Amino acid sequence: MIENVNSQNLPNKSYAYPTIAAICTPAGQGAIGVIRVSGEEAIAITQRVFSKKIMGAKGYTVHYGNIIDQNEIIDEVILLLFRSPHSFTKENVVEISCHGSPYILEKVLNLLLQNGAELAQAGAFTQRAFLNGAMDLAQAEAVADLIAAESAAAHKVAMRQLKGGFSNELKHLREQLLDFVTLIELELDFAEEDVAFADRSELKNLILSLLTKIEKLIASFRLGNVLKKGVPVAIAGKPNAGKSTLLNTLLGEEKAIVSHIAGTTRDVIEDVIQIEGILFRFMDTAGLRETEDFVEKIGVERALEKIKEAQILLFIYDASIESYEDTYKTACNFQEKHPETILILVANKADLCTNNIKEEKNSPTDLLHIAISAREKEGIDRLKKMLLATVGSEGLSTHETILTNTRHVEALRQAQAALMTVLDGLAIGLTGDLVSIDIRTALHHIGSITGEINTEEILGNIFGKFCIGK
Repeated sequence: MIENVNSQNLPNKSYAYPTIAAICTPAGQGAIGVIRVSGEEAIAITQRVFSKKIMGAKGYTVHYGNIIDQNEIIDEVILLLFRSPHSFTKENVVEISCHGSPYILEKVLNLLLQNGAELAQAGAFTQRAFLNGAMDLAQAEAVADLIAAESAAAHKVAMRQLKGGFSNELKHLREQLLDFVTLIELELDFAEEDVAFADRSELKNLILSLLTKIEKLIASFRLGNVLKKGVPVAIAGKPNAGKSTLLNTLLGEEKAIVSHIAGTTRDVIEDVIQIEGILFRFMDTAGLRETEDFVEKIGVERALEKIKEAQILLFIYDASIESYEDTYKTACNFQEKHPETILILVANKADLCTNNIKEEKNSPTDLLHIAISAREKEGIDRLKKMLLATVGSEGLSTHETILTNTRHVEALRQAQAALMTVLDGLAIGLTGDLVSIDIRTALHHIGSITGEINTEEILGNIFGKFCIGK
């Protein structure tokens, strides 16, 4: 059953949303604090604590004045006034910009609460925008992704979803299915006449087309998950192979201690960089070797744990003293234990070699192999391009939708299963009423993504993950 969500479900209350704006100010000055009030009585409640008249003011106006507690001036503030439905929540909204002192923020917030507002919970601002029809559920979740974006690529994907790119694709899928299920159910009214309104061969072709689109969306989640969380990359190898030097070169700073003494790195050192908008989380690990040193042994154990977590393993070796063949055997042992990990053999110190190791050679196996000099910064750009290629970042150059949300993927998988059942039903000649049930099931799961059907439990789980103020 498809439920229509509208603002009639909302209580006629105004809610206050305290936020601290992340705005840089000159030295000696405090940050700016912002408190939002949203709801039918938002303007009236704010008027009770504001020195200037705003009750008859137009929307999209700015007002300067004081926040007053009886006869005491609490702060000089600037108000931004938005009138329904022309606001983020489609309600009356007042944004109060005041000085960022914790005392001032708490004082202003308490004044608003004393005058009729209620303190909003995490995610309430965006949730009311969704419930009032300003955006669908997928777009609302994109707000959280946008706030959490740590890279240009993650920002780009979140913005596309916020603008409705994914929602429009789902809308088109649902409309096509609804057209057919309507025709099939219409046949039920003419069962005695044995009339067929829905062409079964056309329905089969439609289902196959939708399955292809859904499979493509599901497959995009691998890249989407990478964009959202970053790519964990472990740098591993024997002591003194140049792992820490490579990390420092990639980061462009002396993050890790570099020494000619083997076993310098005892713990995992982590940092992140962006490569063409993609976030990579590099982990420099302790050198892998048998050791009796208690602390170094702990470092080796932690290195092995980080290798398990990595999506990409840069297995680095000193090409001036180690052979490719021996390193390949060692790397294969890791590949067997972690088949899902992308392994790249990195021949370091190529500048010290007398052979042609400086030329990037093709591995005689399926393993990726590249020659570099971390100290001289040779081959680093090629290594970065190789890292980008392994995560399939070329998909970012198109306008295709990329999924980043586990809930969306699971819903699409359930819709996919329902559509497969429809195909099975068509193959054995199931009656229209049974076929329509499976189509309705697919519609249900697709609709759950955008919120065209929802439950309180789902909404509570989604918006509960937002920050206060959004």
